[in-house]
Parts: sequence; C-alpha cells; structure tokens
Amino acid sequence: MKNLKTLFIVAAAAALGMAACSSDEHRKNPGKAYAMDMTHSRAYDAYTANPNFTDSQTSRMPVMGTVARDHALPDHMLEGDTNGHKTFTTSARFSEAEVKEGGRLYNIYCGICHGTALDGNGPLYSSGKFAAMPANLVGGAYLKMPEGQIYAAIKYGKNMMGSYASQLDPMQRWQVIAYIKKQQAGAGGDAFALGTGAAAAKSTADTVHATESSATPAAEGGSTGAHEGGHH
Repeated sequence: MKNLKTLFIVAAAAALGMAACSSDEHRKNPGKAYAMDMTHSRAYDAYTANPNFTDSQTSRMPVMGTVARDHALPDHMLEGDTNGHKTFTTSARFSEAEVKEGGRLYNIYCGICHGTALDGNGPLYSSGKFAAMPANLVGGAYLKMPEGQIYAAIKYGKNMMGSYASQLDPMQRWQVIAYIKKQQAGAGGDAFALGTGAAAAKSTADTVHATESSATPAAEGGSTGAHEGGHH
C-alpha cells in the first residue's frame, strides 16, 4: 500500500511536469494569473479616449511643480519687473569646469560686444561699428550689478542689446553669470558666491586681495564716467 501511494505521487508529479512543458519555444498557455491588469497593462495611446479621467483625455498636463529634464533651475522672471530682477537669484552653485564653460559661452555670445576682458571694448566697438561703448562689466555701476538684472538682460535684452534667450538655456545663462561674477570679484566687486568648495574660497581670497590693492576713488570715478553711456 505504501509503495502504491509513492508511485501515485511520482506519477502525479510527472504528469504536472509534462503539462507545464510546451513543444514550442514559448509557453502558449501561461497559466492562471491573480491580477491580469498587473501582468498585461491596459495602455492607452496619447490621443485616444481614456475612461480613467473625467475629460477622457489620455495626454495629461504635468503635475504642478514639475521641472523638465535639464531645466532644473527656476525661470519665472517677468519682463519689465525691475524690482523682481534685482532680487532674482539661484541656489545653484557651479564647479570650476562649469564656470569655465560659462566663460566659453560668454566669449561666443557676449565677448564680441563686451570684450573678452569684460570692459566693453569688444571687436564691434573697437572697429568703430558702434558709436556708444557697450557696458563695462568690470567697472562702475555694472561691477556690482545684481545677478538677476544680468539674467534679465540675457533673457529679454537691454537697450540696444537683443535677447539671447534662444541661444542660451537657463542653465547656460547662469553659467555665463557665474563667469561674469567671478571676473567682477577679481576686479573689486562682491565676493564670488556662485562657486563650489575650494574654487569659491580661492576666489573670495583673490577678491579681498584685489579690493585692498584697488585704484583710488578718483580713478574709480573716471572709470564710471567712461561707460555710463554704454548701450547694453
């Protein structure tokens, strides 16, 4: 009797094993599923009706506060909001490589007017193409200009300078600003605060040294008068 029971169990196991096999490469019958919609999702094409939403639309607006990939920096600035421009800033901090990239972008898009030395003496002005000197970014009123105002100038343009919003995305604009601010810090402007780690500390030390050895007030006044008529 015991042998008969063992034989029955072996036969049953063999039968189940054979039933689980298929002569094809893939099982034609996957067996039973507890929750079919978790195994085979009920997908809807983008422009098909969708009964899961009250408006029957499959394509949905992004969730409030969603940030597009590669656009992690806020950009809610409005044109003409001059007070807002003065306070607009970023919490992003940039490495030496990113600041260097900002310098590369500056030379491509800004240097032709403002000059590679940021002094407003770019090729277009020195060649006599412009009657008014572009803004001197390392002197006078521009030396300590709030970063938000620089951002607004890049995005919307300023005076005769057109908008560069189509050439520079938000991240690139801030990289350019970080480069400008680092150069301004070295020329006696505010301490560079957009860098990271040792790079920012070194820039701050350089700024202190540059401030201590800066020109006399009379010379600074002359510099201011030299660029106030700038068109950027």
